[in-house]
Amino acid sequence: MLAYNPENKRSVVDYAKRLINKTLREACESNILEHNFKGKGNFGQVLEKFYFGYEPNSNSEPDFRHIGLELKSTPLKTLKTGEIRSKERLVLNIINYNSIVNQNFDGSDFWKKNAQLLIIFFLHEPNIKILDYTIKLVDEWGFSETDLKVIKKDWQIIRQKIQEGKAHELSEGDTLYLAACTKGANAQSLRQQPHSPIPAKQRAFSLKQGYVNHIIATLAGESSIRYGKLIPSLNEFTEESLEEIILKKFKPYYTKNVEEISTLTGIKLNMSAKNFYSKLTHAILNIDLKKEIEELAKANIEVKTIRVEKNGQIEQSVSFPAFEFITLYNEHWITSELKEKIEKKFLFIFFKHDGSCYRLEKIKFWNMPLTDRNEVRKIWLKTKYVVQNGDVFNEYDRDSFGNIRLSIKGHKIKKNNFPKISDSRICHVRPHGRDSTETYPLPVQDKKLNEMEYTKQCFWLNNTYVRDEIYL
Repeated sequence: MLAYNPENKRSVVDYAKRLINKTLREACESNILEHNFKGKGNFGQVLEKFYFGYEPNSNSEPDFRHIGLELKSTPLKTLKTGEIRSKERLVLNIINYNSIVNQNFDGSDFWKKNAQLLIIFFLHEPNIKILDYTIKLVDEWGFSETDLKVIKKDWQIIRQKIQEGKAHELSEGDTLYLAACTKGANAQSLRQQPHSPIPAKQRAFSLKQGYVNHIIATLAGESSIRYGKLIPSLNEFTEESLEEIILKKFKPYYTKNVEEISTLTGIKLNMSAKNFYSKLTHAILNIDLKKEIEELAKANIEVKTIRVEKNGQIEQSVSFPAFEFITLYNEHWITSELKEKIEKKFLFIFFKHDGSCYRLEKIKFWNMPLTDRNEVRKIWLKTKYVVQNGDVFNEYDRDSFGNIRLSIKGHKIKKNNFPKISDSRICHVRPHGRDSTETYPLPVQDKKLNEMEYTKQCFWLNNTYVRDEIYL
């Protein structure tokens, strides 16, 4: 007999909240130790079977169908600051390419299953068994009217692409809060799609990681402290998209330099600060400088500021965070950090030099098209191959006399075998640390250096690619 009433929402939620600050080992019966659930989602399977007392399934109805409540579990991580954040996106139901094309949002499989969620947040810790993860936060979640307006449009964008026979081109950067993420063990997890003979990767609806962080902050009562809103109420949303609203807020500052923008916004900024352009964006959007921009954070939109020279050239390539060699060695493309980065939606802010100073020229929302993502995958594979085979180091850089060149700090300048800017029109690999002494461990000993570490490296979007494909 169940310890709760599955036909009474209050009973289900109260029973779920008994898990707070407990582990599954503490909360469930002893036979939990005999479970044999495998794979990434096994925490949720154990939770369903041994705590809520029903068999894990992939039914199209909510888990608690009588009350329209879907059970989801998702991991948290601890930041260096000690704060708790979402570890990943929240995956919802698999997208049925054949049925979605004939559905509307209100009657869709997605909405029937996910209109009301009961979310169990557990703290993921390395080298800890799933039975011993501590459950930190439990509550039900319903979408606000403002968020639902965005989510409906996201769903319609995904459906439209499938209706056009472009399910194979879906990207998480197509949408804002609700995404179509890849769902499957590998690239062979393919499905037939209507209106096209091209197989498409299996995908599921998911809430972006930034949106999950918003859920956490809201349930913890920290939303107003952490976020500043671009759109305070549904009445201000009108029929404009989020992108159109942001564009309208930037336009009055076009042709202005940073000093003029600072004066017009009434906010004095430290121009030498590393986060100057981030704070300038806050000022333009009239967001408290100490808070995150809620709508951009929920949509995982990454802001990149680009300087364009008077002749239209862009001198600097655009970097992604340094990658760890061991992580690269162990990951697969379909779940890789780089794939996740390039599927994002970006907001590019362009400042162009007029001969005397840089002036705000324009902004552009952008996400990378499929063909270019495939090219990035090739560069990622080449990079992984170099690491796997211990072929990172090539030779020391030498001058015309054969002497090894030294950096400003007196370190030997190394040449490596990672893809160069000349190898691809889109991206390349090179360092981004302060100097060559900033290193990460190697999973395989380098054959020439006989060392188990190497200078930190980053993937970069080529400056010419940014100019030709994004700026122009």
